[in-house]
Amino acid sequence: MVRLTRAGEYAIRGMIRLAKNGGEGLVLIADVAKAEGVSKSFLAKQFQRLVKAGLLESSRGASGGVALARPAAQITLRDIVEAVEGPVELNRCLAANDRCKNADACPLSPVWREAQERMLEVLSRVTLAYVSETAKKP
Repeated sequence: MVRLTRAGEYAIRGMIRLAKNGGEGLVLIADVAKAEGVSKSFLAKQFQRLVKAGLLESSRGASGGVALARPAAQITLRDIVEAVEGPVELNRCLAANDRCKNADACPLSPVWREAQERMLEVLSRVTLAYVSETAKKP
């Protein structure tokens, strides 16, 4: 079963919370964690990955916090998931660095590839702006 890990889920939820903030300055990670009911330290680790990927900006100190690095309409779910989880691979045989030696002869290989392409298409199409606008207000 393909499943988004807790890290990916928390990263998406945190990013939605920041998008709902509307880019109004820096937000404390502790505030995001509290609002989402998640561990501050675990969320901070995911946010570090998002900073490294260029999706978040961070500032330390008393007035520090995090903010979206670009408009929510320019951040896709795929961007977030891949920043935290790594490349999205529906099946191990599709991994670029672990190419299955039987892929060319395997009758399932084209099925897995198409399923992965469609999943990536959806994740690439859905923006943070869209999900934050359609999410229920807290």
